[in-house]
Amino acid sequence: MTDPIVYLNGTLTPLSEAKIPVLDRGFIFGDGIYEVIPIYGRKLFRAEQHMARLFRSLAAIGITNPHTRAEWMALIEQVVREHPADDQMVYLHITRGVAKRAHAFPKESTPTVFIMTNPIVLPSAAARQSGVQCVSMEDKRWLHCEIKSISLLGNVLAAQNAAEHDAVESIQFRDGFLTEGSSSNVWIVKDGQLFGPPKDNLILEGIRYGLIEELCAACGITFSACRITHAEVFDADEVLLTSATKEVLPVSSIDGKPVGKGVPGPIYDKLYAAYQEAKAA
Repeated sequence: MTDPIVYLNGTLTPLSEAKIPVLDRGFIFGDGIYEVIPIYGRKLFRAEQHMARLFRSLAAIGITNPHTRAEWMALIEQVVREHPADDQMVYLHITRGVAKRAHAFPKESTPTVFIMTNPIVLPSAAARQSGVQCVSMEDKRWLHCEIKSISLLGNVLAAQNAAEHDAVESIQFRDGFLTEGSSSNVWIVKDGQLFGPPKDNLILEGIRYGLIEELCAACGITFSACRITHAEVFDADEVLLTSATKEVLPVSSIDGKPVGKGVPGPIYDKLYAAYQEAKAA
């Protein structure tokens, strides 16, 4: 297998040769942020929105942005060119850098910047046709889920919970209200209308959140952002997951109980078709 080329702190290098010091604050504290951007036909999908979220996350934790938007795009394109696949998933990882181990921010540090890409792996046709199984759980993460932090232990534990139940995703609730999955936004459909949790600190505003709003408008689907109860999720006609890798994915059961009729519904069909059109535009 060919050793993929990655970018690390100003240099393109084989992945196996990319190294960081053990005192990097990302390694020691999880002190950093990341971004994931899908690429279709070597074209970044919704690049502006991803760049805006990257800049918001850096600002939220006080890391000085090391590059302009144009510089970021040039770096990403360098890595993309080195990969043979036309459809890719680019991963950006920025930490506060290397410093003596102390919890407070160092007075001076240079951010560590790492970029890699891999072929994008999308859900199978069978998963889309039948829907996927999910499990529910209490959301035990911190209260700044709007920051795309590399400190992902809570998300890791939620993903592991799903894996241990042979499920695709854990659907999380905080104080009885829907938040999100371990790595996806969650939506419900009732009486032909789509509902999603508010864009606040309890969820990461996925780039697909804005896209779903746009697709609903284009498809004539009424959308509302509001608090969604545990009971409303289990009484929904449809439940959908969205993320860069899942795109739009139907949920057929939660905790072994069927969602609606237990098969993908008409709102999913419309949004998935519209999503594919947006990719091709």
